[in-house]
Amino acid sequence: MSQQVQGVVAPGKNEAVRVETIVIPDPGPGEAVVKIQACGVCHTDLHYKQGGINDDYPFLLGHEASGIVESVGDGVTDVAPGDFVVLNWRAVCGSCRACLRGRPWYCFNTHNAKQKMTLTDGTELSPALGIGAFAEKTLVAAGQCTKVDPSVSPAVAGLLGCGVMAGIGAAINTGNVGRGDSVAVIGCGGVGDAAIVGSRLAGAARIIAVDIDDRKLATAKTMGATHTVNSRSTDAVEAIRELTGGFGADVVIEAVGRPETYEQAFYARDLAGTVVLVGVPTPEMKLELPLLDVFGRGGSLKSSWYGDCLPSRDFPMLIDLHQQGRIDLGAFVTETIGLGDVEKAFARMHEGDVLRSVVTL
Repeated sequence: MSQQVQGVVAPGKNEAVRVETIVIPDPGPGEAVVKIQACGVCHTDLHYKQGGINDDYPFLLGHEASGIVESVGDGVTDVAPGDFVVLNWRAVCGSCRACLRGRPWYCFNTHNAKQKMTLTDGTELSPALGIGAFAEKTLVAAGQCTKVDPSVSPAVAGLLGCGVMAGIGAAINTGNVGRGDSVAVIGCGGVGDAAIVGSRLAGAARIIAVDIDDRKLATAKTMGATHTVNSRSTDAVEAIRELTGGFGADVVIEAVGRPETYEQAFYARDLAGTVVLVGVPTPEMKLELPLLDVFGRGGSLKSSWYGDCLPSRDFPMLIDLHQQGRIDLGAFVTETIGLGDVEKAFARMHEGDVLRSVVTL
């Protein structure tokens, strides 16, 4: 039997979000209903609100979440009611060409719940990244649920569902940062800071944080950056080269998603170095680089999809590292808020006042 809960809906482009009553159907085959305990406020949710993803309004926002499985549909065996889970937005299929080649983090056929959540008048909702977790409960594909240690704080665990995993994975999985490497991270929001944490965890010897906001650079230092560069007042490429013996960094992680900062990343890497794009561009953005420079500098230009993570492998590992005190995931939580505070959280995020606001229920 369906149930009614409260959730945060974006009704139209750039309209203020509002708390609405939403209808959650019983889980069908391969689906699960999850009682949400915490959900981070991510830039992607703001992009949905602003129409930067698509125009399939109204959206049920929220995707960076953790909670308790309440019920499951037929055929679900990996999770059961009562399990504490982190939600992920790339439930791998297991049968596409990437999965069959042993590269499920590149799965080309990820899936979500087939049933739709609705408003009480029957209007179908589009859940952000197939999750929609700014709600008391949500319906997802069971493959989007990853069991983790239930003793961890839900506010901390939920951050692995998107930004923290994207950043750590960009460094460790995509960038293959190794012991003694030099790393530059351009853009020190939540994803960029997570890339700094991942680089430190991997044993990087020099981690250079680049941003235009001194507040963010100060936070980056607490996350493990060894050097900082304010690119508003300093040429970032020249500064990175100067800090790396004139060569450039072994790995440059671009966590902004703009052509200008990508170009900085391209020229700030060492010969045969690696550029990792983890910042998400908008559809109209174009990049122009001399093809001879692309050829002549060698190395790798990579995009990082969700930190190239495999949730079943990476989420429990990172929770364990947090529990051991080897990484401090709690440092990403600036404040906890209620469902009715999401619009204000977007404003604070836009102004750079928070690393992560987390809705707790």
